[in-house]
Amino acid sequence: MSKIKVTIWNENVHERAEGAFGDLIRGFYPDGIHNALKRNLAADDLDITAVSLDMPEQGLPDALLEATDVLVWWGHCAHAKVEDALVDKIQRRIQEGMGLIVLHSGHYSKIFRRMLGTSCSLRWREVGEKERVWAVDLQHPIAQGVPETFVIPHTEMYGEPFHIPAEAHVVFMSWYEGGNVFRSGVTFQRGAGKIFYFSPGHETFPIYHQAEVVKVIGNAVRWAAPALPPQQTKCWDKDPALETVYSENPIAKVDTSALHKAK
Repeated sequence: MSKIKVTIWNENVHERAEGAFGDLIRGFYPDGIHNALKRNLAADDLDITAVSLDMPEQGLPDALLEATDVLVWWGHCAHAKVEDALVDKIQRRIQEGMGLIVLHSGHYSKIFRRMLGTSCSLRWREVGEKERVWAVDLQHPIAQGVPETFVIPHTEMYGEPFHIPAEAHVVFMSWYEGGNVFRSGVTFQRGAGKIFYFSPGHETFPIYHQAEVVKVIGNAVRWAAPALPPQQTKCWDKDPALETVYSENPIAKVDTSALHKAK
């Protein structure tokens, strides 16, 4: 059985910050959130590559992106630095079948907003309060092996209203010590690709070392992995007819090849 090819992308900005802020984050993630996730998610069925914004081609050269089954995305303060041309390529790959897992402040990334078509804005508060996560769809593959409810001792609050499409399928809900609630784990389908957003993961707390959080992300990776290799699920190639077409139609006599090449 072939392994799922997972690419974990991180902007890797906070981890290199100077002063007490950077020191705090490096205490939890000394070589970046992406590498911490790579280690914590390691499994026999996963082939994981960790990359970051500061690498050549913003960490996602064409060859790597084309080979990726599931892309895990963490971003916060450098959303605007991600090139639109790269977002275009990622969008195409998702529509072909590549899975996308968006974490925490990645809700405001270019690629997540592009795929959902909304602002993806929300309420937030950063005071280190407790978060209780509830699995509200216990039958969903992403919730398998995860406790029905678990606590994250300290986190950043994300609260409703969360401006995402109404079609969102809610797998997890969160309640915060300050009283807010939030749809903290939601899924979407775009073309042949599956998308999962999971909010826990503020950079100033060791949330990506918590077993329940790692379990959710690992489950999400396996759920989002395409049943067919993404390159086999392209939805815009000209499709030959399976049966003989007898109808007389003027459009059949018009050469539209140039129009299709322009798409």
